[in-house]
Amino acid sequence: QIGRSLGWGQINLAGNLLHSTSKQGQVSDRTKGKSRAWSGGPLTAYMPEAVAFAGSRDHPGLYKVSVEHVDEFWGALGRSRLMWINPFHSVKDCNLQQGWVSWFLGGQLNVAVNCLDRHVHTAPNKVALIWEKDEPGKEVRVTYRELLELTCRLGNTLKRQGVKRGDRVTIYMPPCPLAVASMLACARIGAVHTVVFAGFSSEALADRIRDAQSETVITVNQGLRGGKVIELKQTVDQAVRACPLVKRVLVSMRTEQKVPMSELHVPLEEEMMKEDVCCEPAVMESEDLLFLLYTSGSTGKPKGLVHSQAGYLLYTAITHKYVFDYHDGDIFGCVADIGWITGHSYVVYGPLCNGGTTVLFESTPVYPNPGRYWETVERLRINQFYGAPTAIRLLLRYGDEWVKRYDRSSLKTLGSVGEPINTEAWEWYFNVVGDARCPVVDTWWQTGGICISPRPSSPGDEILPGMAMRPFFGISPALLDDKGNILTQNNVSGALCISQAWPGMARTIYNDHKRFLETYLMPYPGFFFTGDGAYRTSQGYYQLTGRLDDVINVSGHRLGTAELEDINQHRAVAESAVIGFPHEIKGEGLVVGGGVTKRLPKTRSGKIMRRVLKKIVEDKADELGDLTTLDDHEAVEEIIEGHKRLLQEEQGQ
Repeated sequence: QIGRSLGWGQINLAGNLLHSTSKQGQVSDRTKGKSRAWSGGPLTAYMPEAVAFAGSRDHPGLYKVSVEHVDEFWGALGRSRLMWINPFHSVKDCNLQQGWVSWFLGGQLNVAVNCLDRHVHTAPNKVALIWEKDEPGKEVRVTYRELLELTCRLGNTLKRQGVKRGDRVTIYMPPCPLAVASMLACARIGAVHTVVFAGFSSEALADRIRDAQSETVITVNQGLRGGKVIELKQTVDQAVRACPLVKRVLVSMRTEQKVPMSELHVPLEEEMMKEDVCCEPAVMESEDLLFLLYTSGSTGKPKGLVHSQAGYLLYTAITHKYVFDYHDGDIFGCVADIGWITGHSYVVYGPLCNGGTTVLFESTPVYPNPGRYWETVERLRINQFYGAPTAIRLLLRYGDEWVKRYDRSSLKTLGSVGEPINTEAWEWYFNVVGDARCPVVDTWWQTGGICISPRPSSPGDEILPGMAMRPFFGISPALLDDKGNILTQNNVSGALCISQAWPGMARTIYNDHKRFLETYLMPYPGFFFTGDGAYRTSQGYYQLTGRLDDVINVSGHRLGTAELEDINQHRAVAESAVIGFPHEIKGEGLVVGGGVTKRLPKTRSGKIMRRVLKKIVEDKADELGDLTTLDDHEAVEEIIEGHKRLLQEEQGQ
């Protein structure tokens, strides 16, 4: 009973189990109603470090300091917001032209200490995690003290199993306290974690294990999602058969179902209970590897983006605080899976570094019904809600009733992440979900964190639907034309680049720095190329127009797919995908897919796989490539058949 409960219930430092419904460590009262964002008073009340920045009396002044006096700005934040074992002697050494990026040189720290120990010293019984389990109404609260104990026990377990500093540990788990503890345990002992979304196939998992050269995998016996049981250990077992380097698979018990265990498998809770609740934190250099996170990439070959310690942690903490107007006592509800970078940055590292309370959402937006998100908001009293446009569009189809039956008065800020949000979804999100009183922050990312977003800004500044708008502190965007010339004027479109390094950016692609340079730094020398196109309005706001590899050139007119896909505003269209195909006269023609009932090919995270659509339209259905991340294979077959019928109808005419 003790072994099974560890990590899924609550544990105190003495090792005594607390029932999962314990009220210990309840979050303090939250302020309801209006946002407590900076109201135009002293800037130092908004950002205390601003006292050191001469001439910064408002948000534009603060932003100007951040991009023109980079060392001064990030140096002040680094010294005040992080706990250092040894302080850094230089803020940065970066050269985008030559491809190296280093922040907080000479500094030594431990990320787990910054996320746990320092908060345990001041507020041990404050809730760190609220695990919103797949089963509604069965949430589990874990305090900072309890999460520290879990992390230390797991860290000691990993060390006893032979995991050393610098070793890569693959984590294949659903959102749960033990998954977070696994990430933090790696950080504590100096290992490098690579979390793989627990919906990926065994082939996709094996690819990532092999690329990371990982000898250790952490998983669960079974997962629960949308009321369905997912055989995660079974998937891991299939994967490791193709991974001869794997020496151990640590298995936690999410359900009571017993699973076959061999000499390779380690019963995780049972081993953790043998370990001490204290684990000496490793002394890590600022630029040591913290984690790898794999993305499929346009070629289908996964690439492991590398994030280091101090710069990433500081950037996620600062963006979490200021984009979402997070205050102590708030409950932050990011519903992303921890297998994605959104989950890393704004479920785990950003909120915990800030000593916040963060929600781990294990379920789906429509289980047991389309009101799941909003029932969770009511029950947990969530203050900031952060989700994907795909989910918002899905829920919009079910109408307003599922939203309005729940009390959402606790909400202060709504966030959107993953892709540009179309105008109709934005307005429904703002007017219906937020009762026209919560700002909607449409966040645009690059490698690790939010880079452009409507907030922070000066008090009362406008927010325009479906537009990311304003660069974050330290982010200096630039629009470039096809020849690499900088477009200085407003009311212009171009390739969106960033002109100077920032602390939260990825450092390289694991074992393939050449690919990193070719992808991000060589297309526009001296700039970080984001791969996106953007339009800068007459007011200087940024609107994302889609991936540049999704730009369609019709008769010399470059059309961004995001703009075209805004046909979603029509009530007959739930979602859409626009792709181009070769046209002998126009260069490219347009194909629009979507509708109310027609399904689109998506990854398990909800991203539309446009390359699959493009191959089908080009009559190359036998060249679809890697489909391991595809959620619904029947959708592809349906589209292939529909395309064949369309061609037959055209030929008949």
